Amino acid sequence: MKRLLPIAALSILTLAGCANTAPYSGDVYRGNQAQTGQSVTYGTIVAVRPVQIQADSRTGNLLGGGGGAVIGGLLGSQVGGGSGRQLATVAGALGGAIAGTAAEDRANRINALEMEIRRDDGTDVIVVQSADRQYQAGQRVRLIGSGANLSVAPY
Repeated sequence: MKRLLPIAALSILTLAGCANTAPYSGDVYRGNQAQTGQSVTYGTIVAVRPVQIQADSRTGNLLGGGGGAVIGGLLGSQVGGGSGRQLATVAGALGGAIAGTAAEDRANRINALEMEIRRDDGTDVIVVQSADRQYQAGQRVRLIGSGANLSVAPY
């Protein structure tokens, strides 16, 4: 049993970081965006700031929290005896669930850029997207889409 614990821990933590972060890229289109017209405006980047996007977990933190609870419970059950062992198991499971959820949340963060862009018509817009390209203040860019679905691409 004690030999399986490290293997289980590594497996759960590996799976916990499996958020799909591709939709946050300016280079990835969702299926419903394909073969549809996108409006294009042009502008100049005024400011760029590194930020992070908290990606949604595909499992709703089930792997991190559930896996942490199992591992914490197993570790807690190794402590003491009788009712002390039961209390340690419960405390280990609760602590493991909290720690596992926090670990999964950290694993699901991606580096991004917050870009303030002055459109050619003089209005400003802020767009946050994955930092998979380098952008800098003064750079001309294309703004593709409209409303809530706006991405930045090099000009």
